[in-house]
Amino acid sequence: MELTEDLKTTYIATAQQLKGSDRRLFMARITKAIGSQRRAAALLGWNRGTIRKGTLELETGLCIEDNFSARGRKSAEEHLPHLLEHITAIVDPQSQTDATFNSTRLYARLSAAQVRRTLIERYDYTDAELPTEETIRVKLNGLNYRLRSVEKSRPKKKFQRPTPSSKS
Repeated sequence: MELTEDLKTTYIATAQQLKGSDRRLFMARITKAIGSQRRAAALLGWNRGTIRKGTLELETGLCIEDNFSARGRKSAEEHLPHLLEHITAIVDPQSQTDATFNSTRLYARLSAAQVRRTLIERYDYTDAELPTEETIRVKLNGLNYRLRSVEKSRPKKKFQRPTPSSKS
């Protein structure tokens, strides 16, 4: 099949307007009419991997799901596998439990900025490879540390003070 410039423009524009499985199926049908994936890729500027995926969908009749959830930024632990252990080693000696024992939270007397500085000093991380203070704060919250001072427990009053109106 010989493609004219008019047909090429029409095929390319149509493929750009379609999305997902519809686009791949369209590309596979045009490729089948042209004859080969290499030729279709060269003439129309399409990706051969996309054409191959569309051809598979066309032959099987099943729609292949796109894995969009696997894309994106990886967590800091994947880049720095010992980060959480190092954070715990820094914060544990500086933390204490809730004075009233109403919760299982640990209160840390360090800020996220101090933890970040200590990671650089003690564990030889560079400033560029460590995550930001906000990320370290989120990691500390995930480890069940709260970055605020502990409120001292106050004993409850046993007796009320006598007031002038109660003296009769």
